[in-house]
Parts: sequence; structure tokens; C-alpha cells
Amino acid sequence: MRIAIIGSGPAGFYAAEALLRRTDTVVHVDMFDRLPTPFGLVRGGVAPDHQSIKAVTRVYEKTAARPTFRFMGNVCLGRDVSVEELRRHYHQIVYATGNEADRRLGIPGEGISRCTPAAVFIGWYNGHPDYRHAKIDLSVSRVAVVGNGNVAIDAARILLRTPAELEKTDIATHALEALRNSRVREVFLLGRRGPAQASFTPPELKELGEMEDVDPVVAPGELAGCVIPETEGGSQQDKNLKILQSFAARAPGTKAKKIHLRFLVSPTEVIADAGGNVARLALEKNRLETRPDGTATARGTGEIETLDVGMVLSAIGFAAERIEGVPYDEKAKIIANEDGRVVDPSSRVVIANEYAVGWARTGPQGLIGSHKGASAHVVEHMMADGAGLEVRELPDRDAIGSLLKERGVQIVSFSDWKQLDDVEQARGERRGAPRDKIVDVESMLAVLAQH
Repeated sequence: MRIAIIGSGPAGFYAAEALLRRTDTVVHVDMFDRLPTPFGLVRGGVAPDHQSIKAVTRVYEKTAARPTFRFMGNVCLGRDVSVEELRRHYHQIVYATGNEADRRLGIPGEGISRCTPAAVFIGWYNGHPDYRHAKIDLSVSRVAVVGNGNVAIDAARILLRTPAELEKTDIATHALEALRNSRVREVFLLGRRGPAQASFTPPELKELGEMEDVDPVVAPGELAGCVIPETEGGSQQDKNLKILQSFAARAPGTKAKKIHLRFLVSPTEVIADAGGNVARLALEKNRLETRPDGTATARGTGEIETLDVGMVLSAIGFAAERIEGVPYDEKAKIIANEDGRVVDPSSRVVIANEYAVGWARTGPQGLIGSHKGASAHVVEHMMADGAGLEVRELPDRDAIGSLLKERGVQIVSFSDWKQLDDVEQARGERRGAPRDKIVDVESMLAVLAQH
């Protein structure tokens, strides 16, 4: 069986691992990525001050070392090669393309200067080539981060870390320099629902209280009506509430920076100053209502307040990008699929031998480790559907590479990536960091040309 995996993030690598471990059939995997660098969100999304999470790439490197695996970086589906061409060269295709677009707030003023999706900010400080030129203006003292998940917490934490804390991480050099000169002193983390519905995980929330120069601020009124558990342990929700209660009980802090956690508010308008930059954010107070299924939803009360802030970062979720030739579910903003099998978006008829894993399949949910089982589940479908497929004659295995080279595409192999990896780590050593990333594709390819 010859299989193409599009995307080299965790879900793609876990699918490759499950395929290459099969003992019932020999599987050859070609993994494509539009960037020369593998690992998707582990490289471009995980916060630089969370180095331990990035250690998972060692597992992916073991998969990449298998003789029946090839990495083909710097190859973009829809630009360098079409879905139709992949269908001719492979028995099955797996889309592991993640969610690269943002969900928008959809409120007046959203597009003005200094109102930015958090994904742009995160890509900028992580050295993602798409965002290296993003205009991030840190000359303001107060920032609103809209959202109550780990992405919102990451953005808030990086805004408030001291330069000394950031220097020893793999944050992009351009971001480190900008953050050294940052004037940001207060961040407001805004959730539309209550503290009990927040989706951040307890370790991430707890970390806000352990930063070098930051006091977390929770007004006791924010926790009104919440039942705080007495005992240790419990659900994620219980743990979050206990951490928030501990923040609320703290004496006023003396640290230079503050992070305010606010709940039951929804932004209704981004208000500009005379220069067209963010000056204030209008917030509507919400109340919680219980749906028939028992879940809580936020309803606006009509009561509006304004918050003086100079920047707004929205972290309210992600959406899959459309890829030419790949069925797209407009409502869910993912690749159209039923339990990982790609389907026609309108008729829901299964498109044979095409699959989706990771966020391309489900939308943005689950931590990195959760993709291992989820990708293996989809691989079981692939094997069940693919019985007898290997008899279909395909072009020579090297034909896809020849096709791409004819088009002038410089394919980056996994051994090429290891050269880039060595260069980045050597650059990082000079500043006492794990790595100093090369942030644009042209420079990556230029480095490889020298080796």
C-alpha cells in the first residue's frame, strides 16, 4: 500500500506511525508539508515557554527513520501538486492539514489596526514563515485577549513574561527583541461564559499565578454563583474553580504586571481612536442559560461597559483552510468527513480512499496526545476499506518526486530538515536557548544549498 499524508503535525505523524506498524500489509508513506519544516503546531503553535511539550517530536523522528517513510517538505497541495495527481500516485490519501484559519469575532471595528487574531500573534512569536512580517505593536500598556482556552492563556503569558524568562526559550528573535521593549503591563482575559465553562486546562491556568513579574487578578464577584468544591482533585472544571478562587483570595499584588480574568462578557465593538487604532473595547455583560441538553450558553443582557485597551487579540477558535479539490464542510469549517472518511459536503456520500485526521477532521479540540488514538482509529477504517487496493498498479514510487522537480519544486527531505535543525540549535546556543528558528522559507532553502 502506498499512502500520501498531507501535513506533518501530530495527527499526521500518529497516522504514519499506525500505518507503518502494520504487520498485515507493507505500507509506504509519503508525508507532504507546504513548509520545509515538519511537526506542524508543535513547532508553530506550542508556546516557546513550554519546551517539555515539544519533546514529543522525538517520537515522530522514530517514525521518520523507518525505511518506508519519506518526508517531502516545501510541497504545497493545490499549488505544486493537485489532489487528482495524488490519487494517481497513491492508493489512499490522508489529510492532516489542521486548522490554519481563524474564527472571527464578527463585530464592528474588528479589522482596525492593533486588532489581530491571536493565531497571527502566536505565529509571529513562534517564527512561522506566514507571520514573520505581522505588525505587532507593543507600545500599548493594556491588551484584551478574547477567549477562554489555552491559546488565549498562551498569548497572555507571552505578552507578560520578562525578557529573562523568554531568552531561554525558542521564541523567534524578532519577537524577543520586540517583547524586550514592550510597554504592555496589563492583560484582560475575557470569557463569554462563566468560570465553570472555561476551556483552559488547570496546569495552564495555575501557571498564570507562578510568573516572575505578574499578579493574577480575579474579582470575587466573578466567581459569584460558582460552587467551589471542598476536596482536592475532581474534574477539570473543579480544578479551574479552585485555582481561580485562590487567585481571588490573594492580597493585592505588588508585581509590575497584572492579568485580569473576566467572565460573562462578550465584545460588541472595537472602538478606534482618532488615528484609527484600538482605543477601547465595548463589552456586553452576559448571563448563563441552561440549554435542554444541560449545557450552559451565554445570553447578552444589553448592559454595556467599555474597557480601555490599546490592542485586542481574539482567540475564539480556528477553522480549516479550503484546499482546492478537497471537500469542505462550510458549517463546521473542517474537511467534510464522517468519522474520518472524507465525504461529499452536500450528499454526504463517501469519497473512496480519502481520509481526514486531527483538527482537519474534528475542528480544534484535544491536546497533542489525544491525536494518537484518534489517528489510529481512522487508520483502522483505511485498512478495512483498502483490502485488495494494493493490486492497483501505480506509477513508480519516485515518479512523484520527478514530477515535482520538473515543476521546479525544491523538495526538502527529512535529512535536509535535520541539517536545518542542527543550524537552528547552533544559533540558539549562542543566546542560551534550545534553538533560534530560521523564519523564512527562502533562508531555509539557502542554508540547504550551502550544505
